[in-house]
Amino acid sequence: MLPREELLKGVENREDVARIIDLADRAIKTWDIVLSDFLSPPVFIEVQQIFSRLTEVELVAWGGYPQAERQRIGISRQEVPIEQSQIELAALDIAGNFLFDTATHRDFLGSILGTGIVREKVGDIIVLGERGAQVIVVPEMVEFLETSLVQVRSVPVKTRQIELAELKIRPPKKKEMTTVEASMRLDAVASAGFGMSRSKMSDAISAGDVRVNWKEITQSSHSVRSGDLISVRGKGRLEVGEVSVTKKQRYRICLVRYK
Repeated sequence: MLPREELLKGVENREDVARIIDLADRAIKTWDIVLSDFLSPPVFIEVQQIFSRLTEVELVAWGGYPQAERQRIGISRQEVPIEQSQIELAALDIAGNFLFDTATHRDFLGSILGTGIVREKVGDIIVLGERGAQVIVVPEMVEFLETSLVQVRSVPVKTRQIELAELKIRPPKKKEMTTVEASMRLDAVASAGFGMSRSKMSDAISAGDVRVNWKEITQSSHSVRSGDLISVRGKGRLEVGEVSVTKKQRYRICLVRYK
């Protein structure tokens, strides 16, 4: 048995992470590959941090495409080989004419959950504008959704299974830049990366609109470092790259902004 309480010390998403520890215990006991439901990014990061300290188990994650935010994980004993292809996923196409009644990510998610499915069974939703959307789900939900998901907003839809290869994934647009700052404060780095004034960025941070590595940060003075991912609601994401110190003891920071 894994040291459950010790592993859960300081964990924010305690209930979700505890379920993954239970799955890991089952994988150790049965020698089977055990699959989780879809994890949100904050939970996934905490699970990664915990499992990086464990030698008893292997963990593999997959959400259907490389940039997927929500992912399932497969857990096995270290002695049992596990590959990404063993993470079972299914894709659905939700087709309808949304030209005169535009539907958002929230609308599609709301209609899916309105059928009675819980959030953990649903992965990423890819909105296709006036044509509808595509969604990644656990395979056991496919048949149910094909018959139950018949309307989104006021628009009748036809839901059918497609191959993962048919997902219409658009690679994110990115812009690389370099800034020189007096410190690695979140408000300073984020304002430079997103092209916002420092005061507006501070307001966004205080309002809870800014996350670092998917964790909400409300202190402008929070220190970021190389490898951190900063996201601002409605603005996209910013990756902190290489950081070096100039002769004047300032920080030269390479940034990549994703839109």
